[in-house]
Amino acid sequence: MDAHTESERPAGSASDEPFLGPLDIILLVCLIFGAAWYLLKNRKRENQVSQFKSYSIQPTAVSTMTMVENSFIKKLQSSGRRLVVFYGSQTGTAEEFAGRLAKEGIRYQMKGMVADPEECNMEELLLLKNIEKSLAVFCLATYGEGDPTDNCMEFYDWIQNNDLDLGGLNFAVFGLGNKTYEHYNKVGIYVDKRLEELGATRVFELGLGDDDANIEDYFITWKEKFWPTVCDYFGIESTGEDVLMRQYRLLEHPDVSTDRIYSGEVARLHSLQTQRPPFDAKNPFLAPIKVNRELHKGGGRSCMHIEFDIEGSKMRYEAGDHLAMYPVNDGELIHRLGKLCNANLDTVFSLINTDTDSSKKHPFPCPTTYRTALTHYLEITALPRTHILKELAEYCSEEKDKEFLRFISSTAPEGKIKYQEWIQDSCRSIVHVLEDIPSCHPPIDHVCELLPRLQPRYYSISSSSKIHPTTVHVTAVLVKYETKTGRLNKGVATTFLAEKHPSNVDPIPRVPIFIRKSQFRLPAKPETPVIMVGPGTGLAPFRGFIQERDFSKQEGKRIGQTILYFGCRKRSEDFIYGNELEDYNNRGIINLRVAFSRDQEKKVYVTHLLEQDMDLIWNVIGENKGHFYICGDAKNMATDVRNILLKIICTKGGVSETEAQQFIKKMEAQKRYSADVWS
Repeated sequence: MDAHTESERPAGSASDEPFLGPLDIILLVCLIFGAAWYLLKNRKRENQVSQFKSYSIQPTAVSTMTMVENSFIKKLQSSGRRLVVFYGSQTGTAEEFAGRLAKEGIRYQMKGMVADPEECNMEELLLLKNIEKSLAVFCLATYGEGDPTDNCMEFYDWIQNNDLDLGGLNFAVFGLGNKTYEHYNKVGIYVDKRLEELGATRVFELGLGDDDANIEDYFITWKEKFWPTVCDYFGIESTGEDVLMRQYRLLEHPDVSTDRIYSGEVARLHSLQTQRPPFDAKNPFLAPIKVNRELHKGGGRSCMHIEFDIEGSKMRYEAGDHLAMYPVNDGELIHRLGKLCNANLDTVFSLINTDTDSSKKHPFPCPTTYRTALTHYLEITALPRTHILKELAEYCSEEKDKEFLRFISSTAPEGKIKYQEWIQDSCRSIVHVLEDIPSCHPPIDHVCELLPRLQPRYYSISSSSKIHPTTVHVTAVLVKYETKTGRLNKGVATTFLAEKHPSNVDPIPRVPIFIRKSQFRLPAKPETPVIMVGPGTGLAPFRGFIQERDFSKQEGKRIGQTILYFGCRKRSEDFIYGNELEDYNNRGIINLRVAFSRDQEKKVYVTHLLEQDMDLIWNVIGENKGHFYICGDAKNMATDVRNILLKIICTKGGVSETEAQQFIKKMEAQKRYSADVWS
């Protein structure tokens, strides 16, 4: 270094007296080294500071409310947009509806963008009024027991717990729910009401979609009145007819390296090959299946008991939680779809968002092959919604086919009726549509753009981690049925699972899974009495509850009354876990009440047993502050059970129907009344 060269002087003649003595030289060297060290230290610090300043913090799964990178206001301003559509989605439907609204905005001089509340600084809603003629639309699903979806939870809490001034904000809300559930569209209703309370202006009335019926019909009916109202409110006009635009552009990769191609991973490339905890929805654990056995003994139906090995995964679960699994689509169906689209399914491609401001660059992990996309990423068995049919119409070579698809995707009353009959009632997937409209040959990349994402399937866990800490059990009925067109439709997940049988010869079958926590829990004190109503596979979480009570008793703890109401068709055919349940009953762990509906001339269901046991039930919930649980069909069984419970409270509690309703609401608030139901 310079310090070294400067410290050495050229030698003079032997007779010359040195300019610097030895001590002077030592001091000078020390000073020069000291100065060099100081300068280097400061330069290093400056480099470190500049490195940290340029480092961009990327949003995590649970992003904070202060991330500047996720400023939707800046994105709106930089791209000249005035419409932002937020979505709260658990299964993808609300996100799909949001995308359709944002896309249609172009027709009405309201260029829009789609936004995920979880990835945005939602406090910027306070600033949206600064963009002239701006509008925020919220497509919000209600999930579970009246809860917001995972990606909407933070926003929901924010507006719920803060006294905000949203004056000047223009908004509209479309809620997605299911009338078979008690808390129908609770989230959409609350957000619509709360935004108005905080000073925002409702531009159009709240829309409520019912997934138990045809939610597509609810949405397009709301939408066709929404846009004219928006035009009137802002004094703008429609530009005319629908303009069908691609949201993604196709890029094929003939020379891409195989180690850069996604092969079914949810997010991180190679995450299924190199597994790293923690495991969740974006990083599932590839769990070996240890057991897959049949529970039914006859009757032509199938019910599987499946055990997933989670040893070494660091995943934890409790009785009442859900296991989520990522299934794959049926290979034969994928082959048919590829053939109908004249596609080479092994072509490697990417779909790239044409909206450069969108945080969603691809509809699914890319680059990948068409075969992988149709296998792992897309719902090819879903019933196509009207916007898909409208776009498919453009690929019909026969005019009559084009007109038919346009007709059933229209908002005309006759078109809606025909859509209900031809798509919904006949259970036609996109494969069936293309088979029945022979002149329609869409390019496979556009089909991949149009289809919704393949969602994980959730199952109530049917085991207790106190007894089975390294395995998770699920109980699943194989879904298959014949449609009105004579086709055999199969459930995606259960068909996939039915083929996964461990053997000593083949490699151990593995399935991508993760655990979703639930509020469906046994009381903290084992002596608290409980009543469980779970016909069919509604028994699943209660099997875990019973295992837990048995474990408590073996530990020497006193357990309260544990009453199980179970129902099936015949003892000899579908009495699942029958030997286990009777053993628990004989040992005094449970009081087993079973209804075999077809083992006698007059059908008997669990509801009949509940009506017979009014005194017993009132003793548990009314006199001993016990807990009441329901699991199973939401549409009929859960509603009937709740009505019987109201009757018991009225009769045995000596109160009015209104007071009985309040009694149940109080039980819900105290977590003493819980339902884990599906439709």
